[in-house]
Amino acid sequence: MDAFSDILSGVKLNGALYFNAEFSAPWGVDTPASQNLSAILAPGTPHLVIYHLVIEGEAFAHLGGSALPLVAGDVVVFPHGHPHILSSEPESGETRETPEVRRKVLSRDLTRLQAGGGGSRTRLVCGFMGCDPQLSRPILSGLPPILKVNVRTGSSGRWLENSILQLVEEASSSRVGSEAMLSKLSEALFVDILRRYIASLPEEQTGWLSGARDPVVGRSLGLMHRQAHHPWTIADLAREVGVSRSALVERFTRYLSEPPMTYLTRWRLQLAARSLVRTPKGVAEIAAEVGYESEAAFNRAFKREFGLPPARYRRERRVALADQPAV
Repeated sequence: MDAFSDILSGVKLNGALYFNAEFSAPWGVDTPASQNLSAILAPGTPHLVIYHLVIEGEAFAHLGGSALPLVAGDVVVFPHGHPHILSSEPESGETRETPEVRRKVLSRDLTRLQAGGGGSRTRLVCGFMGCDPQLSRPILSGLPPILKVNVRTGSSGRWLENSILQLVEEASSSRVGSEAMLSKLSEALFVDILRRYIASLPEEQTGWLSGARDPVVGRSLGLMHRQAHHPWTIADLAREVGVSRSALVERFTRYLSEPPMTYLTRWRLQLAARSLVRTPKGVAEIAAEVGYESEAAFNRAFKREFGLPPARYRRERRVALADQPAV
């Protein structure tokens, strides 16, 4: 899983919990698209992955007209930030949330909300993971609109759940340091969820996540991500992973639908795009950092990928970020 770890270490995840509730049936909560939540929960974060952990009872997650049943220990994740509904009923119907739900979400108040119609109880905590959608694209592109894993099927998941619940109680009482610890545990929970999801993929599954699990493709991905600036060739990569050049290209293309050098070029340009927006470095310096000896060659490749030359891309992206609404 080296490639998976390398991607995550470079993404700089930023996690937190934002809602803690105990509902009694009938109940329903409407969650808007993540771009509408980002200005409230994590200003300046380009993408939020929303998730909900069911602590007790049962619920249904509604997305696009379908309902996914949830039981205690389930975490339901919305990797692409789609609007969705959680409710006590298999039919979404009308949500029954109260103004208190909105107030608690807006204020990130983690004291437990109790609401609903007085029937069977469901307890849940809700969180988000902020990430850069460009650098996270290899992982996010391999995930469905909604996924579910149960964290109680392993000791690590049970430990994370218990630790999060303890810290939620501490955060409710404003104990110093609780929020910082919750952030780290939220990130660990998200990584654990992804690991469980990858492990559940069938052997014949293709895509980046399955490729990262494959010993040959995963190792070549790890090398390219760890040393993106290195002047890799197919021969170099094949020698490092211990297969022939033709075998590497065939296996890599089978999983990722493109050969290794095409993937490497795309990844270098993603890294460059991030540096253009988030650092003051010059175009020539960034080009060299991602493995281009010629600034002109970098400019041509960048424009092919993003439709704009690097300098203009930097200006327009920075203006767009500056125009994002603040809370």
